[in-house]
Amino acid sequence: MQGSVTLILGGAASGKSAYAEQICHRSGKDRVYWATSQIYDQEMREKVDRHIAQRGDGWRTHEEPMQAHKVLSKLSQDEICLMDCATLWLTNHLLAEHDLETAQVQLFTAIDQCAAELVIVSNETGMGIVPENALARRFREAQGRLNIALAARANRVELVAAGFPITLKSPS
Repeated sequence: MQGSVTLILGGAASGKSAYAEQICHRSGKDRVYWATSQIYDQEMREKVDRHIAQRGDGWRTHEEPMQAHKVLSKLSQDEICLMDCATLWLTNHLLAEHDLETAQVQLFTAIDQCAAELVIVSNETGMGIVPENALARRFREAQGRLNIALAARANRVELVAAGFPITLKSPS
């Protein structure tokens, strides 16, 4: 049985992760954090540490940068899982030169088969200027397509700007 899916979109440092964490806390369910980041430098280490401190205690964390099924297949309907974030998941696959279509099919299959409630954080990257290099343009296009596909699967979609959520899609 598939759990509900909430997609939280926003720009960098918009408050989307904090808002997603609030949803998980309010659910009353056992909280699972799916960390997709890979730490390559001190700046990323500091960002991860800030997120850990912001979340607080009471989370079971899975660090898995690419393979959704390794996390989502183990969850139950008594749990809520925060994927933070789909943008880094996509970046990991892009930089590893994986076939993005295949990776997305695997992600969507894992989401569709997951029993837990999911809250997915993703960056909205299409509201700025056109990037100057081919890799950045490829990423922006791939992120936009991923967000569209995630939003289509989601029961609820929220856009967070300056810490405030705006509902884009809600359950009927």
